[in-house]
Amino acid sequence: MQNVTVVGLGIIGKAWAKNLHDDGLNVRAWNRTPQPDLPYFEPDLEKAVADAEAIIIVVADPPAVENILKVIVPVLKTGQLVIQSSTISAHWTLEFAKKVEGAGGRFLEAPFTGSKLAAEARKTVFYLGGPPAIIEVARPLLQRISSTLLHVGELGSASSLKLAMNLNIAVMCAGLSEALALVRSQGISDNTFFDALHINVGRSGFSDLKEPKFRARDYSPQFSLKHLDKDLRLALETSGDLSLPVTEALKYFYESGLEAGYGDDDFTGMMRLIEPTV
Repeated sequence: MQNVTVVGLGIIGKAWAKNLHDDGLNVRAWNRTPQPDLPYFEPDLEKAVADAEAIIIVVADPPAVENILKVIVPVLKTGQLVIQSSTISAHWTLEFAKKVEGAGGRFLEAPFTGSKLAAEARKTVFYLGGPPAIIEVARPLLQRISSTLLHVGELGSASSLKLAMNLNIAVMCAGLSEALALVRSQGISDNTFFDALHINVGRSGFSDLKEPKFRARDYSPQFSLKHLDKDLRLALETSGDLSLPVTEALKYFYESGLEAGYGDDDFTGMMRLIEPTV
């Protein structure tokens, strides 16, 4: 698979496109906001996907995916593979798969975990939903930009798992933020807090990853608050009759972050709602 198009050049898509280009693949990339500084940027979406063996879509939300499909579905050729990596819900995954397959294309659900650092280091973890045969077609390509490919099940299952993983991350971030704010308010240093956390059962991969940002009060985006807020909304929509009281409370908390103007910052920036002077 040599001809690849990446649709969406945000934090993650830009890293994937660069790594695939560095591998010598024929990469074309499109973004709603032009990025002409990239040698493989194509401003016309139809031209960007023409003759691509695989089209990776990694954009913000279901409406963004839908708008892209409105352009590319009419020009899809039989057998072209659409790899949908945006974080959406099972409902939207099934709707989009119908559109692609109805045009003769193949569809793979491939949401992922791993922020900017993981994407740049080719350590993205993909959750895959769909037939094993299509996964095998995509495997050589996805292995170039990932550390793990986890086949979850049928179409829709990977999106639901991804929302569950992000819900868990949102909970951990809120807990870590409040715990750190509490010890700071009692005059306990960050060094002491994190030394204690390192030998506590509450230590996690999340706390290790975000510790430097909390210490430095660095809220530059690795995964933006507005995207995690969107994922909480989709999780609540997916839950149906299932009660998720913690998620509902978190959604209110993250909405407060958006109202405070922190949407484009890393989601750890929610710390400023707890420590307004930070």
